[in-house]
Amino acid sequence: MHPLDIDQLRSLVAIAESGSFTRAAEAVHKTQSAVSMQMKRLEERIGREIFVKAGRGVRLTEDGERLLDYARRIVRLQTECLATFDEGDLPGRVRLGLPDDYADRYLPEILGRFARAHPRAEVTVVCEPSDMLAERIADGDIDLAIVTEAKTGSKTGGRAGSAARGAGRRGVETIRTEALLWVTSSRHAVHREEPVPLALGRPACNWRLAAIEALERGGHQSRILFVSWNSTAVGAAVLAGLAVSVLPESALRSGMRVLGPQDGFAPLPACRIGLMRHRAGEPNPLADILAGHIRQSLDNLALDGLAPDAPGLAAE
Repeated sequence: MHPLDIDQLRSLVAIAESGSFTRAAEAVHKTQSAVSMQMKRLEERIGREIFVKAGRGVRLTEDGERLLDYARRIVRLQTECLATFDEGDLPGRVRLGLPDDYADRYLPEILGRFARAHPRAEVTVVCEPSDMLAERIADGDIDLAIVTEAKTGSKTGGRAGSAARGAGRRGVETIRTEALLWVTSSRHAVHREEPVPLALGRPACNWRLAAIEALERGGHQSRILFVSWNSTAVGAAVLAGLAVSVLPESALRSGMRVLGPQDGFAPLPACRIGLMRHRAGEPNPLADILAGHIRQSLDNLALDGLAPDAPGLAAE
């Protein structure tokens, strides 16, 4: 068995992320004909077609999609492995963006890991909703962003998140999946009110759209009582017994109770947490290393901080 060529896999990932052979060739510093030849040899190696014609362009076949999943993991592992041995104590600057609720839950672990390995590196952190972070990534204002993706029902366009327009964009690597849950105060019965009072994000927030749609399917009326993109503020409204909200599983806090079908609240779509990278410009080794720390931290995140009054949650 001849091993797969890592350069060919890297080009395949570049094609998938950029959407064209021409842009992929620029990203991997090759000519378009060289990239096309790489894909031909890769098809010969696995004995399957990777691309088929689609109009004036091409698209990945089902086998191509399967290979792409492996290619991303292989390229990522090689990058992380080399970075582990090459990183040393690098000076420099890396810019990270993430929503404020992720900052509360993930930053202590991520920054702790990174700062111990790179005490001379400077990390700039920007806390904004996912859609705004996606725009910053595209503009090159930040190097990395932790954003939210989540599938929704038909009315919300197939995706949801703390702010959703950026979550469905090309180039998001899903690094964690959690349940999205209905939550209320464990000391109050506000969820029994009709219409149901809600504490949710702004009108553009697809979690908000998914929540309202789920209530409508269940025959509930609702009213928006409290609006904020700040998760701490939304959580305060829930804990005060003022409203019901939706949160990812790892965001549950003591004093919150999870609502389910037995309470008349239909299940919500899964919440997918993704990592975005700014690819243009000069390579940033610190961004590669920080991305590795983010993946490890979120992959190893335990849900042992769940509220004691939220039993029955399915394990990841």
